[in-house]
Amino acid sequence: MLTDYHCHILPGIDDGSPDAMTSLAMIEMMSAQGVERIIATPHFYAHEERSLTEYLIRREEAFDSIADFAVIKNIFLGAEIAIEHGISMISGIDKLAMEESDMILLELPFRDYEDWMSEEINTIASGYGLKIVLAHIHRYLEYYSPDNIERILQTDAIFQFNNDAFLVQRDKELLDRLIKEKRPIIFGSDAHNMGARRPNWDIMLEGCAPDVLEASNAHMKITEEQLQLLNIPQQMQAEAIGE
Repeated sequence: MLTDYHCHILPGIDDGSPDAMTSLAMIEMMSAQGVERIIATPHFYAHEERSLTEYLIRREEAFDSIADFAVIKNIFLGAEIAIEHGISMISGIDKLAMEESDMILLELPFRDYEDWMSEEINTIASGYGLKIVLAHIHRYLEYYSPDNIERILQTDAIFQFNNDAFLVQRDKELLDRLIKEKRPIIFGSDAHNMGARRPNWDIMLEGCAPDVLEASNAHMKITEEQLQLLNIPQQMQAEAIGE
């Protein structure tokens, strides 16, 4: 089940889709490109939020405004959580994990790596029993020293690549390295709009080996309910979930 693990399709909640019409157009484009399941991951910046509860309410309201009209029905909620000092101490931070999974998407600061970042990551992982997903890992090549890139790559984490990593040689080399090392990898469009940051699964599907894509999709389990929403025959549903 082709899964977009990182995108900003929820309307009006962050710097992604500005309105429901744009959100539905983005989802329609994803569907045309073959996407069957979406994790909506709006930005969560703790220093900008009045409370986690208020953020969760806004996220749910944004989702509710498009859910009944979206051509893709398998949409689950998550967040792209900026790593800040003390983020691991926010009560209930695990509520931002991707629904139907034990994964939580974290975004590193766009400045060179410091020890406290590892402390926040490790505390979230151990305190809540969650699998850490590091967002668009290839984007940090521009900001972090080679030594600190290596430190990040030693993190016990799943590494998320944006689809456009296939277009940049340096990014593609990092992806190829992690594939060769058999590191866990997932993909996302990181789509924000219908313009310069539109859904781009056409790029990814052209450049990615089928086994690598299959491994990405497999990081989130497939349920009978999800298959029913795809309207596929029962025999194929049973095969998909291994019955």
